[in-house]
Amino acid sequence: MTPARRRAALAGSVVLLTTAVAALAVLVTALFAWRTIRTTAESQERDQLSRQAEVMARTPALASLMLDRQQLIAGSNGTELALVATTGAVQGRAAPVVGAARRTALLAGRDVSATGFLDGREVLVEGVPTRTGGGLVLTRPMSSVDDAADRMRGALVLPLGLGLSGAALAGALLARRLARPLVSAARTAHRLSEGERGLQVPAEGPAEVAELATALNSLDAALARSEQRQRDFLMSVSHEIRTPLTTVRGYAEALADEVISGDEVPEAGRILRGEIERLERFVGDLLALARLEADDFRLDTGEVDLDALVAQAATVWSARCTGHGVAFRAERPGHPVRVTTDGFRVRQLLDGLLGNALRVTPAGRPLVLALCPDGTGARMEVRDGGPGLTDEDVAVAFERGALTARYRGVRAVGSGLGLALAHRLATLLGGTIGARGRGPEGGACFTVELPAHPATARGESGSGAPRAPRTPH
Repeated sequence: MTPARRRAALAGSVVLLTTAVAALAVLVTALFAWRTIRTTAESQERDQLSRQAEVMARTPALASLMLDRQQLIAGSNGTELALVATTGAVQGRAAPVVGAARRTALLAGRDVSATGFLDGREVLVEGVPTRTGGGLVLTRPMSSVDDAADRMRGALVLPLGLGLSGAALAGALLARRLARPLVSAARTAHRLSEGERGLQVPAEGPAEVAELATALNSLDAALARSEQRQRDFLMSVSHEIRTPLTTVRGYAEALADEVISGDEVPEAGRILRGEIERLERFVGDLLALARLEADDFRLDTGEVDLDALVAQAATVWSARCTGHGVAFRAERPGHPVRVTTDGFRVRQLLDGLLGNALRVTPAGRPLVLALCPDGTGARMEVRDGGPGLTDEDVAVAFERGALTARYRGVRAVGSGLGLALAHRLATLLGGTIGARGRGPEGGACFTVELPAHPATARGESGSGAPRAPRTPH
């Protein structure tokens, strides 16, 4: 469905809704007014008839004259007259509606307001006492009430119609006000999905629509930043892969052309093996990061003694650091520190941080692996005596390839994936990881905090059969 059709559908829906609501309101008003108008019309007719009777009652001579000339009273509205004498005698065409009770009331000086039948027609009956002690009665056909009610109802049609038309117009204006910024936002979203960047949606219309525009503008900026990071990362990956591939290709061609022979072959083989191992590590990091970000990644959680895990890691890394002339030191409490986690992944996390630290630590400088238990879990630190990190470095330390691109050619760098892997692992384990530019040893300090019982760690979930627990190595 095209944006124009979406706009038409939204506008039509809003107009239809507002018109339907207005129509319902008009209908309810009309039903209420229909019943009220009838009562109002009857009240007005009675009031008019009563005032006419009072005027005639104040002038007995006029009443007698009207009695003789009924046609002057009746006219087109069908009004009829009856006079009640002090003796109780009743004269006039309206005499049939003056019963004993009404006659008694008039003679007693009380007004009469009632409904009766005259010549087979329902009529309004209004009577008032006269000055001479008798009474005067006027009647008017009930059809006059119906005629008055019809006139009132006819006058009501115009304002109700205007109200309904106004509601439809207001709905159309509201639909346009809502639809225009929404259509603009939809078009921008489509362009974003097609790869365009640098788009801006005007923040106009109601607050919710303006918030949608602001969110789309933020999304555009976030997508641009993300794609720029991806481009930078791909450039870094290309550089990392191209260097060892160039070396391998050069030595392979030299061996094929027998440029290298004799005693030079073993050395060439060692160089080739080193470059291939470098490629394998890089590809392994890429695959590991892809697995960590996959939806079906699982953790084998259980109770792990972090003190024993750190002791095992210290044994391995002490030997490696000795080979590089780096002074390795492990700081641990010496008693069990038990947490619920995946020991294999914790060891993988520590190995990644230690390998990154060893790469930048000069010979003779320290490298420390520390374990500090606390009340809610444990904190592990990897501190080195290397060049450290700036505040700008700390801000992007866990982004893929950020530090590698920044320090390539300045200091020893890896694939650019190690810290991103560490961050992802810490998150999956339900913990946190942070970095400081300077630690006690003068270099960078990376801190991993693991809860005793993580609520956010992903456990034995996902497809496939459960895997056997793995022990740290």
